[in-house]
Amino acid sequence: MGLAIGDAAPPFELTNAHPSIGGPAMTFDDATGALGTVVVFECNHCPYVIANIGRMESMAVWCDEVGLGFVGINSNDPVVYPNDSFEHMQKRATSMGYPYLHDVTQDIARAYGAKRTPEFFLFDANDRLVYQGRMDDSPRDPSNVTQTELNDAIEALKSGQEPTVKVTESIGCSVKWKA
Repeated sequence: MGLAIGDAAPPFELTNAHPSIGGPAMTFDDATGALGTVVVFECNHCPYVIANIGRMESMAVWCDEVGLGFVGINSNDPVVYPNDSFEHMQKRATSMGYPYLHDVTQDIARAYGAKRTPEFFLFDANDRLVYQGRMDDSPRDPSNVTQTELNDAIEALKSGQEPTVKVTESIGCSVKWKA
């Protein structure tokens, strides 16, 4: 269940709540940059996501600058959390600088093995998983960050190296699965 380091990215085609960036639907290939791809499972209601919005926006800009694709995916059940409905995704997306995709069936979250929001998956140029987990060790308070695992993994990828840390436990809310 889910991915292991070195696994190929599961393909997807999902509706985009932010069609002005990426079009009305996007595939994994559409999201891919020359260096690889960052896929982040996120949502609208989670306080950990909310506390990370600015940093995720900055990460998306930086990824674009270095040749990495960056895409957010919301897999939460909107029946359990109405704030995570597609309509609410569209409202939030107006302030986002990257595509925000809707995994209505939750099949993609299951294929990736996403457990929490936010949870990051970094793929290399060959679409192989090289890092999975958190952005850093203090998702709710950037002033307390002491470890920057996602950033470090991207720096390693840019240098043609393997990340030293390949897997971390993401910190955030659980994915809200359908009953």
